[in-house]
Amino acid sequence: MTETTQRQLILASTSVYRRHLLERLRLPFTVIASDVDETALPHESPASLARRLALAKAQAVAAQHPQCVVIGSDQVADLKGEALGKPGTHARAVAQLQRMRGQMVIFQTAVAVVCQATGFARTDLAPVKVQFKNLTDAQIERYLLAEKPYDCAGSAKSEGLGIALLTRIDNDDPTALVGLPLIRTCQLLEAAGLKVL
Repeated sequence: MTETTQRQLILASTSVYRRHLLERLRLPFTVIASDVDETALPHESPASLARRLALAKAQAVAAQHPQCVVIGSDQVADLKGEALGKPGTHARAVAQLQRMRGQMVIFQTAVAVVCQATGFARTDLAPVKVQFKNLTDAQIERYLLAEKPYDCAGSAKSEGLGIALLTRIDNDDPTALVGLPLIRTCQLLEAAGLKVL
């Protein structure tokens, strides 16, 4: 690689939320699904699960594109040490939000950057503490019918109407809750040799 050329960048995710976030960096990139099994291991903490899956997604795509820089990311809602993933259905989303009402939930958002050609592989974690309102069943139903956040960890789509579910967000990377912590992503991309600016 010369000083003026950069390695191609791949986002190992088909998440529209992550794609829109990465577009903010104005770097050309392609999107390739990683097809990684997201089942938690026995006794795996939510933070460890998010880190492992972010790295596994990046590694799976990097194995097919070894010259490229690959970003993997994963988010797990952490309710008192229990991992809550994407609900997938309305009934599961109702159950998740009923359990989370009035609770502090930590959204563990991990990012990994891998380049097989250079042997680069690093992960970082951006935990986001979120305080949920003591929601009524009617409020939960209204939110879910309006937003349909069945592909969001913990059913909370904060960049949309989901912000009305919350009383407080505490973190050091405002993009982490949406699904890709861009501050940490920029740091990892720079460390991998890909210039953001």
